[in-house]
Amino acid sequence: MSYVIRTHGLTKAFDNKEVVSNLDMNVKQNEIYGFLGPNGAGKTTAMKMIINLLKPTSGEIELFGERLTHSSYNVLKRMGSIIEYPAFYDHLSGKENLELHCEYMGYYSPNSVQNTLEMLGLADTGNKPVRNYSLGMKQRLGLARAVLTKPELLILDEPMNGLDPAGIKHIRDLLKMLCQNSGITILISSHILSEIENIADTIGIIHHGKMLQELTMQEVRNLNLSYVELVAGNLKQAAYLLSEHLQITNFKIIDDKVIRIYDVAMPTQELSKKLVQNDVAIESMSKKSESLEDYFLKLTTEGR
Repeated sequence: MSYVIRTHGLTKAFDNKEVVSNLDMNVKQNEIYGFLGPNGAGKTTAMKMIINLLKPTSGEIELFGERLTHSSYNVLKRMGSIIEYPAFYDHLSGKENLELHCEYMGYYSPNSVQNTLEMLGLADTGNKPVRNYSLGMKQRLGLARAVLTKPELLILDEPMNGLDPAGIKHIRDLLKMLCQNSGITILISSHILSEIENIADTIGIIHHGKMLQELTMQEVRNLNLSYVELVAGNLKQAAYLLSEHLQITNFKIIDDKVIRIYDVAMPTQELSKKLVQNDVAIESMSKKSESLEDYFLKLTTEGR
């Protein structure tokens, strides 16, 4: 198995408080790796260390099989990144910003700037000053700059920020294409978990700076995440009946009307019948499967 990124005990502390703690991450070549965690979990700090913007307090980072050091310039040239909000020279046009990026990266390829602007849907705005760009356009321009020099590794911190649904779909399709057709490995963080679910091959869930779990999306799908969702008028009565009369203890009260029942042995029709016989007013009952968002919330809640 070939890995593009590996971290070993990666730790970063500010004022003696660890923001990233003993993080082990393994990103395989030619995959999209979804890096997930609540705000303040340490995702951006970890990404900054991987691209050498921050020095670890302890631990090691390997990129393309080489240990990252203060002089790893050749390794860093093989990468493109967006960390937090991309910054530009606002008085220059989008096209001029990209041309300047090619200059200091030492990358020269005819039509690369124009082709990249077209790929990101910015062909009609490439000559406008960046100060006139919307947040979504700046986010697209940041991604254009990240992919412009055809990197082998893309590190993207919340690249969907500021995009409308059409823009999110465009970026999603683009990232899939870059990985599948161009062999680019992608490490991406996002709070839009449904998008990560659609594109990721592997996910890593970080909480309070620690890696809670690292697993493939196929492993997530193979977990027993199905449940019966019950919407009832009298939730206390329904919960009492489930636990005391039907010996069903694996359920979770979601709000004042909804219960999710896991590992139900009896058919839903039989369950519904027993609830009605005991005067539980059922508004709806249906079989569902947990999404990545459900799994993430359950894991990070347990992590607290």
